[in-house]
Amino acid sequence: MQTRIYTTLLAPNASLMSGPGTNTIILGRADGDGALVIDPADADPAHLAAIIAEGERHGGIRKILVTHGHHDHTGGVVELRQQLGSVPVYAFNRQGVPVLDHETPDGTIFHVGGDTLRAIHTPGHRFDHLCFLLERARILFAGDHISGITTNVIAPPDGDMLDYINALKRLQRFEIAEIVPAHGPNVAEPQARIAEYIHHRLLREQQILSVLRDLGPGTTISDMVARIYQDVDPKLHPIAAYSVEAHLIKLAREQIVKHQGEGWAIIEQ
Repeated sequence: MQTRIYTTLLAPNASLMSGPGTNTIILGRADGDGALVIDPADADPAHLAAIIAEGERHGGIRKILVTHGHHDHTGGVVELRQQLGSVPVYAFNRQGVPVLDHETPDGTIFHVGGDTLRAIHTPGHRFDHLCFLLERARILFAGDHISGITTNVIAPPDGDMLDYINALKRLQRFEIAEIVPAHGPNVAEPQARIAEYIHHRLLREQQILSVLRDLGPGTTISDMVARIYQDVDPKLHPIAAYSVEAHLIKLAREQIVKHQGEGWAIIEQ
């Protein structure tokens, strides 16, 4: 029986935005051609030492992959590269991750552990976001595109709701047996979770339009958040406001809403 091809190490960077912390992934087999690390998320010495030790058990770390440029995913990249002797860093583009060595466009293939790992550009949470699909095992390393805890924040200008929903729909075309997210536990029913995410976002969009109809032209984002998120701790309302803004930008691109005064209004057809 083959041993599991990947190991998850929880980074010590728990916070309001990262939940219990970021899952750093070490991927490969001891008898293969070396290991990959996905999202070395924190420069804590103990975390880096654990990554390197686990990498040795997976055949020795040869590459560092980054899902996107948020600090809770890149926090240990530079230090890990230095400790490993200039192992190359791969990410979507230098705008997102300035310290990368190789830009990684959609469809890039890495060979690891007798399988192929495909980079899938999934913008939305951030413009440079990549998921990585281990094709034969059908395991999706989803970064912040899909969470094991809750829905993820889409915060403009780097986040884009229209791109996010389109990227979710694209993932529906792949055969995925398991999702390994960057935050929280694995997702055992991937397509059900993806469909749930799409439904949730479209439902939220309808709630926003309903509030705009009720309150009329000039309704502000804070007005919408107060109405829609009544059951959410007010301390979290500033985070909710990011997602509402992202929805409004999407609806404006679709010519459904527009800015009016200091707020927003539905465009009359």
